[in-house]
Amino acid sequence: MIEDIKKDAQTRMRKSVEALQQELSKVRTGRAHASLLDHIMVEYYGSQVPINRVANVSAEDPRTLTVTPWEKNMVPVVEKAIINSDLGLNPSTAGLVIRVPLPPLTEERRRDLVKVVRHEAENARVAVRNIRREANNDLKELTKEKAISSDDERRGQEAIQKLTDKYVAEIDNVLARKEQELMEV
Repeated sequence: MIEDIKKDAQTRMRKSVEALQQELSKVRTGRAHASLLDHIMVEYYGSQVPINRVANVSAEDPRTLTVTPWEKNMVPVVEKAIINSDLGLNPSTAGLVIRVPLPPLTEERRRDLVKVVRHEAENARVAVRNIRREANNDLKELTKEKAISSDDERRGQEAIQKLTDKYVAEIDNVLARKEQELMEV
């Protein structure tokens, strides 16, 4: 029983870290990378789909992304979706290829992005702590139902705390790498 609670908590904590990594991949650094546009949704035959489902997105050079829609009639739709996104990019179209130049980040913008990244990391830490609290509550319930002893509950809580510490440290490492990447000129 304790092992099941521990495994469930570990799985959920790992997913919190993965979700943080995915969120941070959307935050723009000085370099162009294809995942930058992943969250942009495009109108495709009446439904909203991610841009990478209707076009090939690649980095042409460190400052430019190229987007090549698979269908010719999708070029203006994809271009409009990029313009309307929250990234503040101005794509230019040349035939079937959309080039998206990435302006260099100013020092002020880098600092703003670091604040955003720290906020995301704090949300991930809170999620991990909530998982810890839920697991500890499950252990308390088992103790109340006399399914486990109070010593087992204490050992289970210590194991959950070790997991929490491990995943919070992992979140801190992800945050430090992203901050370093953002502050690189």
